[in-house]
Amino acid sequence: MKNTLETRLGMFFALALVVAVLVMEMVGSFQFFKRGVRVTARFDSAQELNEGDPVKMAGVTVGRVEKIRIADDKVEVTMKLQRTDGVKTDSQASIKFSGLMGQNFVLLGFGSPTASTVDSDTVLKTFENPDLGEVMAKLDSVAKGIKNLTDSFSGDQIQNVLGPLTDILKENGPRISAILANAKTVSTQVAEGKGSVGKLIMDDAFHSAALGTVTNLNQTATDVQSALADVKRILGKIEQGEGTIGKLTTDETLYREGTAALTNLREILQKINQGQGSVGKLVNDESFYRNVKLSLQKLDKATESLEDQGPLTVLGMAIGKLF
Repeated sequence: MKNTLETRLGMFFALALVVAVLVMEMVGSFQFFKRGVRVTARFDSAQELNEGDPVKMAGVTVGRVEKIRIADDKVEVTMKLQRTDGVKTDSQASIKFSGLMGQNFVLLGFGSPTASTVDSDTVLKTFENPDLGEVMAKLDSVAKGIKNLTDSFSGDQIQNVLGPLTDILKENGPRISAILANAKTVSTQVAEGKGSVGKLIMDDAFHSAALGTVTNLNQTATDVQSALADVKRILGKIEQGEGTIGKLTTDETLYREGTAALTNLREILQKINQGQGSVGKLVNDESFYRNVKLSLQKLDKATESLEDQGPLTVLGMAIGKLF
C-alpha cells in the first residue's frame, strides 16, 4: 500500500469516526439512535440533572434522559427507555445522585403487578427528593446556630450564670455539710438495722411476718375459691331440681297448687268482704258489733259491783249458789 495523502486522510477519518462513536456511547448520545419508548415526568426542580444522564431501575440502566425543558412551572423530563420490563404506568420517578460529587440520574420504582406496562407518551408520577443544596444550607444554618450558642457562653456570661449559684453554696456550706452528715448517719443506722425503717428493712422477723401474712392471704383465697365452687355446685343442683329448694323452684305442681291456694284465699276474702258466711256476718254485721259492745259493758259493770262487795261476800254468794 502506498503511503499517499489519500490513504492518510482515509485512516484519519476512520479513526475519528471510531472515536466519535465511542464518545457518543460514553455520554449516552448514541442511545438516541436506538429504538425505545419515550416517557415523561414533571419535577419541581431538575437538581442538576442533564440530558444524557442515565435512567435506572433497581440499579440497572434502562434508558437515558433525552430532553429537559420547562413547561407550566414544572421541569419536564423526557426519557427514552430501551427496557420497559417492570416499568408500569403507576411507577414513580425521582431524581437521585450517586455520591456527593457523583452523576445525577432518574430512578424508576416498580409499579403494581396489576398495572399495565408503559407505552409512548406515558406521564409518570414523581417523588421529590430534598435538594442537596437546600440540605447543605440547612446544615450550614444549624452549624451557625451552634456556633452562636457556644459564642454566647463566654467567660463573663458563664461567670454571671454560675456566680450566684457559687455564692449560695458558699453561704450555705455549713448547712449543706450538716445535711449530708445527717443523711450519712441515717443511711448507716438503716444499714445497721436501727430505728423503724432499719428494722423494717433488716429485721428477719418482719420478713417472716410478712411472708406469713401472704401465706394466710393465699390460704384465704383458696378457701374463697372452694366456697365459690360449693355455691356453684349447689346452684347447679337447684337448677336441676334436686333437693327441697330445687323442687320448690322447679316443680310446676307446687306452682299450680300455690296458685290455686292463693285463688281460693282470694275468693274467701271476697266473700268475707261481701258479708257471706259466718265469718263474713261476724265481720260485716253491725248488730253483732253492738251486742258484743253491750256485753262488754255489762261485764265491766258486774266486775265493778264485785269489787264493791268484797272477797268474803263474793265467796259467800258463790257457796250459796253451789249449796
